[in-house]
This record gives sequence, C-alpha cells and structure tokens, in this order.
Amino acid sequence: MKLKLLLLFLLSASVLKAQQAESLETKVNALKQQIENLSYNFDELSKGIEDVSWDQKLADIAFVDKVRFSSLASAQVRSKTGKGYNNPLTIYAYVFIPKGIDLNKKHPLMVMVHGGVHGNFGLSNVHIVRELLAQGYIVAAPEYRGSTGYGKKFQREIDYGGKEIDDTKFTRDYMVQNYDFVDKNRIGVMGWSHGGMHTLMNLFQFPDSYAVGFAGVPVSDLIMRLGYMNDEYRKLFSADYHIGKEVFQNVKEYRKRSPVWNVEKLKTPLLIHANTNDDDVLIEEVEHLISALKANNKKFEYKIYEDSPGGHHFDRIDNYTSKEYRLKAYRFLETYLKPSHPFKDVNALTKAAYYPTK
Repeated sequence: MKLKLLLLFLLSASVLKAQQAESLETKVNALKQQIENLSYNFDELSKGIEDVSWDQKLADIAFVDKVRFSSLASAQVRSKTGKGYNNPLTIYAYVFIPKGIDLNKKHPLMVMVHGGVHGNFGLSNVHIVRELLAQGYIVAAPEYRGSTGYGKKFQREIDYGGKEIDDTKFTRDYMVQNYDFVDKNRIGVMGWSHGGMHTLMNLFQFPDSYAVGFAGVPVSDLIMRLGYMNDEYRKLFSADYHIGKEVFQNVKEYRKRSPVWNVEKLKTPLLIHANTNDDDVLIEEVEHLISALKANNKKFEYKIYEDSPGGHHFDRIDNYTSKEYRLKAYRFLETYLKPSHPFKDVNALTKAAYYPTK
C-alpha cells in the first residue's frame, strides 16, 4: 500500500513538473513572439523617423515625396477562393525632384535601388542622392516587397530575384506615367549589392525600359553565394514564406533568380564595379558574372578595384578615392542620360553633398 502511494506521489510529481515545464516553454515562446513583434514595430518607427530626416537633409535642393502604388500580386500561396485573392501588392517609393528645374522640359530619371535581403532605402544614401540631384537627375527609390520598416506581413512578402524585380520596374513606370517632365528615353537604373542585382535583372528582363545601368558589387549568383554564406543567411531563402527550399532541393529556382544565368538577355549599356577585398559579395561571384557576359559576347564595361578601402562599401563612402570611383560611374551614366549639370571633377561631388544646387 505504501509502495502504491509512493508511486502515485512520484507520478503526480512527474506530471506536475511536466505541466510546469510546458507552461514555462509556452510562456518563453510567447515572450519571444512579443519581442519579435516589437522589433517590427521598432523598424516601422525607425522608418518614420528616416522619412522626416530625408526631407530635412534635402530640403535645400529637392522636393521630397513618398508615394505608394500597386505592383504585382503577392508571391505567397493563398486560398484561391478567398476574397481579394491575387490583389496587387501596394509598395512605397521615395521621389526626389531637384528644385528649380523647368517642368516644361524633359529630365532624366535615375531609379536607385537599395540593397539588403531585408533592407530599405536608408540615410546612408543621402550623399549619393544629393550628387544625382545636383547633376539634374530626378531620383526614384523603390521600397520593394520584403523591405524593412513596413511591418511583418510586408517584410515576409519577400521574393528575392522574383516579383521584387517587377516592383523596381513598376517604380520606373509609375514615374513615367505620373510625371510628364520625366524623359522616358533617358532612364537609368543603379544600385549596389542586392540593389546591383536589381539593376542587372531589370536590364535583362526589361531591356527597352532603361537607357543604361550601373551595378556596384552586385549579387550575381545565388548558388555560389549561398555556398560561402552562413546558415543564418541561407535560412532567409529557405524560409517557408520565401523560396521554401534549399539550393540542393531546387537548383533551377535559384538559377532563375541569379543574374549570371540570365546574361544572354543583356542589350542595354552596363557598367559593373567590384572590389577584391569585398567580404560580403566576394570578388569570385562578380568574376563569374563578368566571365558569363564575355562568354555570351555581350558589350559592357567593368572595373575591378584592388583592395580599395571600404570593402563592400568602397565606392559609397566619402573617401576622396571613393568619390573618384563614383565620378567614373557618373560619367558613364552621363553618356546615355545627358543630365543638365554633369560633374567636371571630384570636387563637384563634395560641393553637391553640402551646398545647394544653383
């Protein structure tokens, strides 16, 4: 009898301990979910602050606006019987228009695309935007699906190398349709890293929509890239709300989303910049792209810089040499877009960054 009571006590204690452990695990998971949700809220708050800062930093030289418009439908699988199935996704874009331009004339447009798997058009781009405005460019910067700062749902709309590329093209189209002083024959697209990938894929998929493109340190081959990146990075692509499979499970899908496997479509003037000490997009990845373009007898220009300070950001920072590199890119773009005030020397970039356009 005593043995039975002892066993019953031990069993009860075991059940109680399991319940307590389960309750603790539930509480921990709930806390983790709350923290995750708060991180999205913080991102939205940060984006709101940045929006105000953009206006402050460009008020002397530009009209700043943020617009929203519809693009392609969500890439996420949804019930085909549900209301609103296949509705176009609404995205945002920044619009920067130089003050003092003649609105009765046509002006070149630069579509400038931000980088990052889940990045956004942040204030680190402000000097480059000012440089473009000073030359006479209208600038549009898409916050394509997956961008950070618009909540969890929008961030999980990510479609790397897929419909996000269309979002950039829809930004270009929006500008042509809504601003009659944009010259549809003088439109360029530019970006670095993942933004460089956007540049390449836009040129490949929509060759008649752009006059020229600049791709800085561009992500070029997802298969190679995911081979040298860590597991945390790879999980961004194999997540159930994204591609949903690892490379070895669906090689064709990753090839479809990689510029290096689409180079035969290039018809538009293109400049590529890369850096040998880049620790994000390794030089081998860009060299693969360059080799593929050459193998397909494509006309393009490129420059590989040797161990330039700044690594992945070598031509986006404010070193004198970095400005020299940007000036080379601007002069390449100038050939095809004919801005009203092209830069003559590197000093013009510094003046553009700090002084109003006259």
